[in-house]
Amino acid sequence: MFFRCKNCGGNAVYSPERHGMYCPFCESEESGERTEAQTESLTLCPNCGGEVSVQEHTSATQCPYCDSYLIFNERVEGRYEPAMMIPFQMGKEACKNSVREKFRRCLFAPTDFLSEVRLNSIQGIYVPYWFYDYDTDCQFQGEGTRIRSWRSGDIEYTETSFYAVNRRMDIHFERIPVDASEQMPDDVMDLIAPFQYNQMTGFQPKFMSGFYGEKYNVTSDVVEDRARTLMKEDAGKLLRESYAGYNTVKTIRQDISVRDSRAVYGLLPVWKYVYHYKGQEYPFYVNGQTGKIVGTAPFSKTKFMVYVGTMWGCLTAVLALLQILLGLL
Repeated sequence: MFFRCKNCGGNAVYSPERHGMYCPFCESEESGERTEAQTESLTLCPNCGGEVSVQEHTSATQCPYCDSYLIFNERVEGRYEPAMMIPFQMGKEACKNSVREKFRRCLFAPTDFLSEVRLNSIQGIYVPYWFYDYDTDCQFQGEGTRIRSWRSGDIEYTETSFYAVNRRMDIHFERIPVDASEQMPDDVMDLIAPFQYNQMTGFQPKFMSGFYGEKYNVTSDVVEDRARTLMKEDAGKLLRESYAGYNTVKTIRQDISVRDSRAVYGLLPVWKYVYHYKGQEYPFYVNGQTGKIVGTAPFSKTKFMVYVGTMWGCLTAVLALLQILLGLL
């Protein structure tokens, strides 16, 4: 499927800035009309008929001939239909400016690193995620101490009191996110969180027009261990907060058991920028909702040497001035 403008026939896309469908050709808003492909093939553009190279897990892409954004029904329907999604809230230019602003402040990043000429590719991608809900029974048994010190005359006293620390908490965890894409690095997808789930909505294909997308590559049972690890870390933190009033706490037993769980499939927005610098590619990932940036800039030896030279020159000048002043005393 793709979305055709009802006014001029161009490809209407979802605009994060306008929070609605927009035609970049006639600049009309809310004019997108869903058009179905006339062929069963996943590799033919329904707009121009050109052959589109499609990877195994691609659910939305751009035609290299007419630049129309295509959404493949077979990969967003049935068992691949997401239950929910967060639409892009930040457009391409806003995210690009955020990346530049962040790394402009990096002391040793090359000056020309983020120039347009070095920008290799920009893609707004709907990344597949599994969201896990857990009802848990969390129990803790330990020994806590409270220490009191006081002085009487020349003698200092210390009193240590020991307490049995027992906690039992029923904790409900909702929407623990784990990416379901083999193409996206797991550590980066963990760092790009959190998302604001109050802006989550039911799946609507129109939000994908203008962006790339993937269907889930791995099933929920394969990546659930990551979700359970995150859940147990959070549960442990909540338990620790409940006995924070002690000076020390020794753990005797801690048990976090799951009474009920479920996994829901959804899509989250991520911008991917790739910059090419001195034969290497530097990818940056931007949370398409909050603007949080994950990525590492190259290190400029020239800027580092200039900085060291400047600091050394300033230090030498200060020492010379001190010698002069001390000589006058």
